[in-house]
Amino acid sequence: MNDMTSGFPPAAAADHMVAGNFRLLQDVDVKLTVEIGSTQLSLRELLALGESSVIELDRQANELLDVFVNGTLIGRGEVVTVGDRFGVRMTELVNPDKRAG
Repeated sequence: MNDMTSGFPPAAAADHMVAGNFRLLQDVDVKLTVEIGSTQLSLRELLALGESSVIELDRQANELLDVFVNGTLIGRGEVVTVGDRFGVRMTELVNPDKRAG
């Protein structure tokens, strides 16, 4: 055993090491993305878009938005305003066993 964990029982030593690893990672930047919906367009439809075009998405207006971290779905939420900016209020987190990245 190393000096960091020598005073702990084996399970506690493992927990201590995991906590230390999380502290090392907590300042790592990740990309958070919120998806309101999607659609498929032909190239013809894409080229016909103009400034006043409306693109219909595959999601109902009352559905929650998908929240991704580095491309992995982590939860769902709803749009809120924070001052003059948009934000997302997390309403549910996805079980890690059911995540698809």
